[in-house]
Amino acid sequence: MAAPVRVGFARPSITEDEITDVVEVLRSGWIASGARVARFEQEFAQLVQARHALATSSCTGALHVGFTSLGVRDGEVILPAMTFAATALSAIHAGAKPVLVDVVDDTLSIDPAAVAPKMNGATRAVVAMHYGGLPCDLEQLVKLTADAKIALVEDAAHAIGTVWKGRPAGSIGDFAAFSFYANKNMTTIEGGMLTTNRDDVIERARPLRLQGISKDAWKRQVGQSWRYDVVDAGFKYPMSDVQAAMGIRQLSRLAALQTRREEVAAAYRAELRDVPGLRLPPPAPAGSVHGNHLFVVRVEGKAGGGRDHVCDALRDLGIETS
Repeated sequence: MAAPVRVGFARPSITEDEITDVVEVLRSGWIASGARVARFEQEFAQLVQARHALATSSCTGALHVGFTSLGVRDGEVILPAMTFAATALSAIHAGAKPVLVDVVDDTLSIDPAAVAPKMNGATRAVVAMHYGGLPCDLEQLVKLTADAKIALVEDAAHAIGTVWKGRPAGSIGDFAAFSFYANKNMTTIEGGMLTTNRDDVIERARPLRLQGISKDAWKRQVGQSWRYDVVDAGFKYPMSDVQAAMGIRQLSRLAALQTRREEVAAAYRAELRDVPGLRLPPPAPAGSVHGNHLFVVRVEGKAGGGRDHVCDALRDLGIETS
């Protein structure tokens, strides 16, 4: 009897073109952060319609650099309880206290009604996460943060391709952080990107990404001067040209990758909509675009034996969930 076909939770889409581009970098003699990183940053900024983009070694690195650039130290950062640990940990590492608030039941996005009572003189930023790729409704959050003169941060780890009311995720908040981890809509294996429209944020973030150094190795190479200054107590979050080569190629394929995700999500909706006890994720509202990073199905109560039993049964059939 043939073994059942295994359906992995997430399998990256990597073609011979990505492999060729990576090998070209490996043979070039320059494999660290360089010209390809600069090109990737430029192309990604254009994609999300942001003024600046800064490639990092992870989304966590982008969050940490971003929070530090905002100056959240000794303050509080309000964030949704429904998010990955990195959102809170990055705020902690930047010297802030994370304040968790509830999410809206249907969208799993941060609830503005829960944010307002937690805002005070110590609040430095509010984090809106586009959970699963569904755009967070930012209308009230934009007003709340603007009125209080505090920063609005987009946790865009799930939000490549996400659009809120015609505006791409990553172009709305004071800064945004994207992930290119192996299971994301596009990948650089590991990696992240900070995007911002604020000149002051990017001016501090650039040296923070690399030990607080004013001029990285590539700029010293092309500028033919070894001199640099250490201008801040920075970190070590650079992206390599090897990763950026993958990122550039994945960007060129992103429209096709997103179309395929839309097809899969539509198929899931068609096949699962009449299954009792399952609650499917809401679609994006009119004028917005769901990035379709995750298809979050909720098992209500003890339907099918409960969530964990359903996950175990799917695993026994060779279907991975998370």
